[in-house]
Amino acid sequence: MSGARQIADCAVVSPLLSRLAAERATGALLRDRGTLFLENGRIVHAESPATPGLDVLLTTGGGLAPERWREAVDRAGARRQVARFLVDSGGLADGELEICHLAAMYDAAFFALSPGSGPSRFRRGATHWMGQVRSVPAEAVERETRRRRELLDAVWPYPALDAAPVVPRPAAPGQTVTTRQRILLRKADGLRTPAQLAWVLGRPAFHTLLDVRRLAAAGLVETPHAPAPRPVAPPLPDWVTQAQSPDVALLRRLRDALEASL
Repeated sequence: MSGARQIADCAVVSPLLSRLAAERATGALLRDRGTLFLENGRIVHAESPATPGLDVLLTTGGGLAPERWREAVDRAGARRQVARFLVDSGGLADGELEICHLAAMYDAAFFALSPGSGPSRFRRGATHWMGQVRSVPAEAVERETRRRRELLDAVWPYPALDAAPVVPRPAAPGQTVTTRQRILLRKADGLRTPAQLAWVLGRPAFHTLLDVRRLAAAGLVETPHAPAPRPVAPPLPDWVTQAQSPDVALLRRLRDALEASL
C-alpha cells in the first residue's frame, strides 16, 4: 500500500464521531446534511434530507406496500419497534429489512459526513423510532464514506454533476446501455437532479450519483461546466490615463470655425 493511500485510510472523517465511538456513547450526532444515531458507540441508523429514507427504498424500490409501512409506523413508532413489527407481522423478511437498512444507513452517512456539512452537535441519549436492526462500527462507516468519495472522482471528476439537472445525450452508434442505466435515463427529463431521480426510482442517492457520473463519462449525460470568465479589458497605457485635459479655448475656436463654414 502506498504512503498516500495509508494516509487516506487513516484520515478521520469526523473527529467528534471518532471520539463518541471511543466513549461508547449513545445518542444522535446531528449535522446540517444528516443525523447519525449511535448505540454504545456503534452506528445503528442514519438519515439525511439528501437521500431517500428506508421507507422509500422498501416501498418505491422494494416490494413493501406503502400501507404496510404506514401501519408499522402508526402501531410501533411510539414504542421504537417499527423494524420488529415489520418482521413479526410478515411484512418483510429479516434479510430484506437488513439489506435495505444498511443501504439507507450508508447512503445517509455519506451525505451527513460530507465536507461542508456544518458543525456537529450531539444529543446524548436520543434514539431512533425504527428500533434495532443492525449496528455498524463507526470506523467502518468512515472508511466506506472515504471510499465512496474516491470512487466518484475516479469515475468522472466533475462534482457539479451531483447537483445539476440530468440532461441525457443520444448514444453513439453501437454504444450499449445497461437496463439500469436505461431506466434512469428514461426518468431524466432535463429538470430532475440525481437526488430527485433517486427518490423517483427508490434507489440510494449515492448509487444514483455514481450512475450519473458513469453515464457522463460515457457521453450519455451532459457534463455541466463552470461558465467561462467574462473577458477583462486590458489596462489602458499610462500615456492615456495621464493625458492632460484638452485646451478648452482650442475647442471653442474649432467650433466657431465649423459654424462659420456652414
